Amino acid sequence: MKFRKKNREQSEVFTDSLNDILFILLMFFLITTTMANPNVVKVGLPKGTRDTKAKQNIVISIDKNQNYFLGQKMIDKNNVDSFLSAEIRKMKAVVDTPTVVINADTSAFYGEVFRIMRIAKRDTAKVVANVK
Repeated sequence: MKFRKKNREQSEVFTDSLNDILFILLMFFLITTTMANPNVVKVGLPKGTRDTKAKQNIVISIDKNQNYFLGQKMIDKNNVDSFLSAEIRKMKAVVDTPTVVINADTSAFYGEVFRIMRIAKRDTAKVVANVK
C-alpha cells in the first residue's frame, strides 16, 4: 500500500518590509545613544550676581623666549624670586592678600610657572595662572 503525501501549502514569512524596520530601528538607537551620555555627572554650580574677578595686583608674564616680565618691566630669570617677594611685600601694605597673575605662553616651561606659584604661595599671596 502506497500512502500519498498530501500537498500542503508551505508557510511563508513576508520579509520585504523587514529591512526597512531594521534600518529605522538602527537609526533610532544610533541617535538616542549619542544624545544620552552616561558618563556625565550633573553638579549644581553656584550662581553669582556680582563680578568676582580677582584684582590683578601683580602680573608676571613669561613669553615664548622664556623672558620674564614683572608688569611691563623685563627682569632676569635668576632674580624672579627676590623681585616677586619684594613686590608682594609692597602690595601687602595696601591689600591684605595680594593676587599674583601669571601669564605664560604655551611654550613656556611649566616648571618655571610652578616655581613662581610656590614663591607667591610662600609669601601668602593668591595665585592665578593663565596659559595662552
